[in-house]
Amino acid sequence: MEARGFCGRQFSSADLQLIGDVVERYGSLSREELANTVCELLDWQRSGGGLKARECREFLEILDREGTLKLPALRIGRPTGSVTGIPISAEGEPVAALQGQLSDFDPLVLEPVQDEPQNRLYRELIGRYHYLGHKDPFGAQQRYLFRAGTQLLGCMQFSSPAWRMAPREQWIGWDEPTRRRNLQRVVNQSRFLILPWVRIPNLASAVLSRAQRRLGRDWQARYGIEPLLIETLVDESRYSGHCYRAANWIRLGQTRGRGRMDSSHQREGAAPKAVWVYPRVPAAAQRLRTTV
Repeated sequence: MEARGFCGRQFSSADLQLIGDVVERYGSLSREELANTVCELLDWQRSGGGLKARECREFLEILDREGTLKLPALRIGRPTGSVTGIPISAEGEPVAALQGQLSDFDPLVLEPVQDEPQNRLYRELIGRYHYLGHKDPFGAQQRYLFRAGTQLLGCMQFSSPAWRMAPREQWIGWDEPTRRRNLQRVVNQSRFLILPWVRIPNLASAVLSRAQRRLGRDWQARYGIEPLLIETLVDESRYSGHCYRAANWIRLGQTRGRGRMDSSHQREGAAPKAVWVYPRVPAAAQRLRTTV
């Protein structure tokens, strides 16, 4: 595809190829979600820092009409947005402390979030109790609630990977064309919450172990892609990361303090975080640096 301009922005042939790849790989997303994802990856922002999502969606629809790419059909209606304040169900309200040994709370059940009531509960839990709050992820995502029997214990979210992270790139050892081609086989655990009144030793690592097994088939079923590697960022001023080590994750190093979707490798200001990864398959790094 030849380079072209739109709304004062010049798009190189590589930019247009990236846009086409995003639309093709994440065709289950809405047009609004695709526009937000493209804006993040290409760092297309207003002077105040907001994404140029409206302009991006218009550009995507022009490309669709021209036949350059194929957008998903327009959706009627939309689920409640990312703000909290929605009345929460009774099971999300604080209760007396849940304490005891992990074996006292078997079986642990990982429940994929599939309908709007589950999504509403997830959003409110993260908005209330996670230090980063709730924000709809850009790109692909898979959410879970986890319980002991019928008792809600927490939730987690997996989403599209960070665009660039030096420790990850060094560990995998891929070149730039291969990184672009295979990046969708990396999945980011972008939220992990154990409810504050739940105090069960080793619960976090047990849930992680179940999730990293379950994610493979759920992601494959939803997006048709086998995830080879899971990554996450840990703020070590708040958490030790011990649960990841106990679940056989690998600490690779620290970020340089840029946003996780920093496609231009120029954004500054975020606190450095520890990068942890979990290879879901044998020789994950080797597979990621070769054609799959």
